[in-house]
Amino acid sequence: MRTILNLIWLVLAGFWLAVGYVIAGLICCVLIITIPFGIASFRIAGYALWPFGRTMVDKPGAGAASVIGNVIWVIVAGWWLALGHLVTGIALCVSIIGIPLGLANFKLIPISLLPLGKEIVSTDEAFGAR
Repeated sequence: MRTILNLIWLVLAGFWLAVGYVIAGLICCVLIITIPFGIASFRIAGYALWPFGRTMVDKPGAGAASVIGNVIWVIVAGWWLALGHLVTGIALCVSIIGIPLGLANFKLIPISLLPLGKEIVSTDEAFGAR
C-alpha cells in the first residue's frame, strides 16, 4: 500500500515539491553561510518525494547550533513552507481520495518548519519492526 500511495503522491504532488526543495537547496548552497539550510532542503526534498513509510525523528547530538539555525529558518522560510503544506493538505482532504495525500502534507509540516536536528528514517526503523 505504501508503494501505491507513494506513486500517486509522486505524480500529483511529490515531484513538484521535491523540485522546489532542491532549487531552494541549491540557492542555499551557493552562499557559504547557508549550506546547512541547503543540506536540510535536500533532506526534505527526499522526504517530500517519497513520504509514505518514512518518518522524522530527533537526531541524537543535535545541540544549540540546530536550535539557532531553526529559529533563523522559521523566520526566513519555515513559516511559509509550513503554511503552504497546511493549505495544500486541507485542499487535498476535501476529497476522499485525497485524504491520504493531505495527511502526507500535514506530515511534512514539522520538518519544513524546523528541519535542523531532525533525521528521516523508515517507520519500521523508528518504531521497531512489528
